[in-house]
Amino acid sequence: MGLKWIKGLNGRLIFAIAAAVLGSSFQHGYNTGVVNAPQELIENWISDIKMNRTGVPTNQSEVTVIWSIAVSIFCVGGMIGGSLVGFIADRFGRKGGLLLNNVLVLLTVLLEGFAKMARSYEMIIIGRLLIGINSGLNAGLAPMYLSEISPINLRGAVGTVYQLVITISILISQILGLEKLMGTENHWPLLLCLTVVPALFQVITLPLCPETPKYLLINKGKDMDAQRALTWLRGTIEVHDEMEEMRAEYESMKLVPKVTLKELFVNSALRIPLMIAVMVMLAQQFSGINAVMFFSTKIFMTAQLDKTSAQNATMGVGAMNVLMTLISLILVEKAGRKTLLLVGFSGMFLDTVLLTVCLAFSEASRVAAYFSVLLVILFVVLFATGPGSIPWFLVSELFNQSARPAATSIAIAVNWTANFVVSIGFLPLQEALGAYVFIVFAALQGLFAFFIYKKVPETKNKTIEEITSMFRQISYQ
Repeated sequence: MGLKWIKGLNGRLIFAIAAAVLGSSFQHGYNTGVVNAPQELIENWISDIKMNRTGVPTNQSEVTVIWSIAVSIFCVGGMIGGSLVGFIADRFGRKGGLLLNNVLVLLTVLLEGFAKMARSYEMIIIGRLLIGINSGLNAGLAPMYLSEISPINLRGAVGTVYQLVITISILISQILGLEKLMGTENHWPLLLCLTVVPALFQVITLPLCPETPKYLLINKGKDMDAQRALTWLRGTIEVHDEMEEMRAEYESMKLVPKVTLKELFVNSALRIPLMIAVMVMLAQQFSGINAVMFFSTKIFMTAQLDKTSAQNATMGVGAMNVLMTLISLILVEKAGRKTLLLVGFSGMFLDTVLLTVCLAFSEASRVAAYFSVLLVILFVVLFATGPGSIPWFLVSELFNQSARPAATSIAIAVNWTANFVVSIGFLPLQEALGAYVFIVFAALQGLFAFFIYKKVPETKNKTIEEITSMFRQISYQ
């Protein structure tokens, strides 16, 4: 590891990164994973409530519908939150927006925590919607805050931290959801309420950190405050060059009116990066990662592992995801964004084709079943190399200060919409196609790999000014 990579990393910057990410990204990951383990317990509880209300025994399909709504409404909340990112980021700032967002966590905890006592599954559904809105906002605000406080040589690595904490929090939610721990009839409301812990952490730590220097200077015109914030973040008063760069961006922004949503679609210098941002977000969700994660326990059971071993293997996959995301954090500044995205998607394409073949024979052949397990693990490794983490911060890298909030709003809303489509559409597809469902994902991965190869530029070590002028040149051709 060269020292160049470490250059610019100091205690205060690490503190600011932790304050921003642990309270935001944690909600996103934890609430994605937390409903998997206690599913059966909560379904039984819903069934009891319905029976008590109507006096008629509840049939399973009604319960399944209620449960599906409770799970998938999280994504609907994400879409709403995502589309509000631009407004909140401009109105309250990146830091202000993140802090304000914790109000939704508090409301969620009250609703989900008391749902069992109140005998109301509606409270869980509303809670899931609110925490979804919170996560959608976080997915836009946190990467924006991170990209605006990090030095240029660390932008990718710092941006990857968002996905790293998502993978860690999914793993934590899986571990805590075990029957030995909190996946019990008495403890599941508490399991849902643990989401208050990262919120408290953020409310205590983030006020000690500054707003992003770029927001202070470019959005608010506060030169001195921006310089103070930058000095705090860099831990040195030698911030002259970086300030000059921001002032140059500020001056060039004064000439251009504020970027509206319409402008993003009409102006080709903005439309091209917007198309890239949207495609990369779609690629992340339609890569099949949710299907593989969802399917993993089942695949492991096909390989004749018993239920407990299959669950443990699924956790192993989660741990692998964390480890690889950690490695990609180092790789992203060495290999670059485009390379890692290409390696990830091309590898996943080959992996998925092989997985389809192995799953088709897994009933009959022990070897095919074991290969399926290996391919699932390899799939997660490839996803974590780039496709998992890069989309979150790439959007912030492709746009300058005036276009960033609006563009982030669109990209995050698209990401959550795609997530929703996969979570609603996957089961019917899987019932129709069986193991061949993965062919759909393989075709998509191939398409995305081709798109990345053709269209996505390398943004490693480039200033925002260099990146935007590159798109201006492309748009004139």
